[in-house]
Amino acid sequence: MTHPRYLLLEFFIIFIAIPVSFALPYSPWIKGPIGLLGFAYIVYVLFRVEKIKFRIKQGIEWRAFWKRTLTIFAVIALVTSAFVYFSEPNDLFYVPRTNIGLYVVILFIYTFLSVWQQEIIYRTFFFERYEDLFKNKYLFIFVNAIVFSLAHIFFRNTLVLFLTFVGGILFAWTYFKFRSTTLVSIEHALYGNWLFTVGMGQMLAFPGMEGP
Repeated sequence: MTHPRYLLLEFFIIFIAIPVSFALPYSPWIKGPIGLLGFAYIVYVLFRVEKIKFRIKQGIEWRAFWKRTLTIFAVIALVTSAFVYFSEPNDLFYVPRTNIGLYVVILFIYTFLSVWQQEIIYRTFFFERYEDLFKNKYLFIFVNAIVFSLAHIFFRNTLVLFLTFVGGILFAWTYFKFRSTTLVSIEHALYGNWLFTVGMGQMLAFPGMEGP
């Protein structure tokens, strides 16, 4: 069993120090290797220390998952559509309306080169390593959402931090309930891709997302 002091130091470096450092103005040629080394460390710990096997979990409650996820998605779709319509109406569904090729590329990149990696770090690794340090599950989920939001601090956008905090609450609760990286990745991809679809992708710094 890993000593709690080591876990706290590990937590501080991976989930606070590194994300905050990425908001500082230094070379991406340094930030890139730091991120890759951090992810390599996380995968190593999951495989060799926590003995995690990456495979689709058996006995998943797919019906309960889809009922919950689609209900939340309907609320998100309604609220974000209204937000874009009243704040920046020209941006509403801008990319799928004007550049379907770019839209497909964005969905692919976000789903396969961003979402899964985020969920490995912020749900699978985080839960496996730190859950036993917290006696209160609600505090644990709250802390998970805070550090997930902090991971997006380099965007320097208050709305992004708010959205990722809310997303962090939802994703942490999904992982807590179903214990499946697959399910939480599907949920994350669904909500995140919707933001790009509805016209809010410019907040996440994707090229060509702004309307005229």
